[in-house]
Amino acid sequence: MKRSTFLRLALAASASPGLSRTSFAESEKPRKLVLIAGQPSHPPMMHEFRAGTILLEKRLTEVNGLNVDRAEMGWVKDEHTFDDADAVVCFSDGNGRHPVLQGEGRLEKVESLVCNGIGFGCMHFGVEVPKDTAGSQFRKWIGGCYENQWSCNPIWDATFDQFPDHPITRGVAPFTIKDEWYFNMRFSDGFTAEGPNEIDGVKFTPVLIAAPSDETRDGPYVHPKGPYPHIQAAKGRKEAVMWAVERPDGGRGFGFTGGHFHVNWQNDSFRKIILNALCWVAKVDVPAEGIASAAVSDDEINQNLDNKKPRRAAG
Repeated sequence: MKRSTFLRLALAASASPGLSRTSFAESEKPRKLVLIAGQPSHPPMMHEFRAGTILLEKRLTEVNGLNVDRAEMGWVKDEHTFDDADAVVCFSDGNGRHPVLQGEGRLEKVESLVCNGIGFGCMHFGVEVPKDTAGSQFRKWIGGCYENQWSCNPIWDATFDQFPDHPITRGVAPFTIKDEWYFNMRFSDGFTAEGPNEIDGVKFTPVLIAAPSDETRDGPYVHPKGPYPHIQAAKGRKEAVMWAVERPDGGRGFGFTGGHFHVNWQNDSFRKIILNALCWVAKVDVPAEGIASAAVSDDEINQNLDNKKPRRAAG
């Protein structure tokens, strides 16, 4: 067989639609996602950052054109991993325990990455930072953040039955799920749950939108328990609990307020929208059907959990 004929056959075989991995142009350099799991916190099956990132990483290995460097205990072992990163995502505690605020120079490090067009995302408590320490930076990087006693954090069943036309929502079926869905986020001025908007070159899209019930707005919230009058006054209003931005520096960002309950990774739509987001923020193409992934079994959901002591029941 001539060499040219062999090469054509080999290329045709590699393009076979029967391959399970997500398509990616082989001529492009693979993208790199640095996925940071926060330090242990909360009772078992809550804030399982390590176990959650492990099961996500396992499924992301099936995505062609994406390499994942997963870090544990709130930061990377070697900051040189950022040198060729395309995106950094934190699934972690927030406020003063946020990984970006736990070490000297980390806030400045992420600022420099973002200014160079690197994607940045935060999940669950990781969307909260002290407003006077990093609030302005997070609004610049991902479009908004949780602000203490302006935002609120009740546990409630949110229903998502309509989605914007965005790569993160591809293939996601309507779903209802209980989580500690934060809302009334402190977005950059002009960004709301009402719909996409572009201000000063930043393209904002509310991705997951739900209307909390009146009872949810009346509290209690997880902390402080509320209710807050300004939250009650907005009864009936829809809220964005996940959002995405495209920044003028060329980078992308997203915030996702769910992720409190580890068992939620067993929900196919919940898992898909995060896998889509992790690929999108690193600029990996999301296929029309979204990122496919294996189901999470009862056995797997109980693997890699942090060593936590159950809280003693009151009384």
